[in-house]
Amino acid sequence: MSAIQQPALRRHAEPWPHWVWTDPDSGDQLSLVPERGGLLTGWRSGGREILYLDAARFADPALSVRGGAPVLFPLCGNLPGDQLPLPSGTYTLRQHGFARELPWTLAALDDGQGVAMELADGPATLPQYPFPFLLRLELRLRPAALAITVRIEHRGVSGDGVMPFSFGLHPYVAVLDPGAVRIEGLPGQCLDHLTMAPATTAEQLSRLGEGVDLFCAASGAVRLVDPLAALAVVLETEAPFDCVVVWTEPPRPMVCLEPWTAPRQALLSGDRLLRLNPGESLTLRCRYRVEALATGPGTVSASDAERAVS
Repeated sequence: MSAIQQPALRRHAEPWPHWVWTDPDSGDQLSLVPERGGLLTGWRSGGREILYLDAARFADPALSVRGGAPVLFPLCGNLPGDQLPLPSGTYTLRQHGFARELPWTLAALDDGQGVAMELADGPATLPQYPFPFLLRLELRLRPAALAITVRIEHRGVSGDGVMPFSFGLHPYVAVLDPGAVRIEGLPGQCLDHLTMAPATTAEQLSRLGEGVDLFCAASGAVRLVDPLAALAVVLETEAPFDCVVVWTEPPRPMVCLEPWTAPRQALLSGDRLLRLNPGESLTLRCRYRVEALATGPGTVSASDAERAVS
């Protein structure tokens, strides 16, 4: 008699309530806490955890999350005084928006390849952002890869006005030492978010171990190489979801490699700002790939890398 097949999406109680989706072929997994901002807290590929999560901080709901892959909507970055001026009035909208703070719904995808989470407008969003919307995030596991599809709908009717927004993801990639990491594929010039001034990308990347926050309009794939762990994570983007932010916060063993649609304050400047009329929708796509690197002197084993991240 064959063993009873377990459901791909299962609820777990420890170390906190969360869901795990397991690919039946590869055994790769996604860990999710939809109640905490539709948060992807973990992605295991080839037996290794790809994402960093500060578990102690996550266990305290009063603290902001440091880890996983927070969702940034309806803006990336912040606005002066957290004030969003619109034709209907001025609204208070905090940094990175509200999507990462509100509970989402979760379901397995009908195609059996992953999960979908959704967030819709409601009493918690309308005082900050006066638009009826639906935000859907689909996560599909591929061989050594995670494909992400985002669908944003303006569910209003004529008279609700044009809905402006930007969108981003904030994945924390686990590394052994940010100072040893290389990032390949970014353009030569970037914006230093710490000073909001143009900067040379190479000079910024030379300070990953000291702490950086930079924005680039990327071209092609961006590759994060962790030579100590013999691992690379590649971000592949599609326009208009093709800007990239790199952020480090030493001594945390992570490098954030983030796809954005627009720079900070796009809702004021209009730079790369996305807009939807009532009844319209937009689909955004990106993908992360994991590459194993040839090992050599100084390489840390997968088990040691796992212990360093946990």
